Amino acid sequence: MEKFIAGITRFQNEVFPRSRHLYEQLAEGQQPETLYIGCSDSRVIPNELMQALPGELFICRTAGNLVPPYGEAVGGVGATVEFAVEILKVRHIVLCGHSDCGAMKALMTPEKVKGLRAVSAWIRHADRVSAVANELHGNLDDRRFLNQLIEENVIAQLDHLITYPCVAAKLRSGNLFVHGMVFDIPKGEFRLLDRSTLKFLPLTEVLAKRAQQQALSV
Repeated sequence: MEKFIAGITRFQNEVFPRSRHLYEQLAEGQQPETLYIGCSDSRVIPNELMQALPGELFICRTAGNLVPPYGEAVGGVGATVEFAVEILKVRHIVLCGHSDCGAMKALMTPEKVKGLRAVSAWIRHADRVSAVANELHGNLDDRRFLNQLIEENVIAQLDHLITYPCVAAKLRSGNLFVHGMVFDIPKGEFRLLDRSTLKFLPLTEVLAKRAQQQALSV
């Protein structure tokens, strides 16, 4: 605890004074543009990954970045989604998975968490992920299969997200956009989901395609 107390003290004495004006503005209310849904994993820090300032991200973190389908469970995830979309009127929802995900490992070997009732019940929200991955990638070794699970999980949780009436309505009206991505921890790289093909593309490739499209439109 001493380490964190020292960190708080450093924040108060060094960091906060440099951003005092920003925090004074934020004290009047928040207007984030993006809802970020990610994993609780301590290695994946949303504001650091996206280089976002305080007030720019509304954040929901769950084990395995899981989103229960609408109506299946009344809890913090659904309340966060509804509040972000209906009250804060975010324009974007980013759902981010990551490499070496513990929840996806538990999905591969559920017997290891069978004594953990809450964990076992929670990862049921990824049952579809396991079925799809086994059908499409069942011949892969454990390491590559885990990577496919992680990607299929992002796709599945985005589909769960769209079951929320507020999300479906805003998507249809063009007032909301959803994005899926995976962060590779040891490489520091991102793969973005192309929803038209359900393929994950390296961020560098996505940016190159956008630049090409912009050049052609000039």
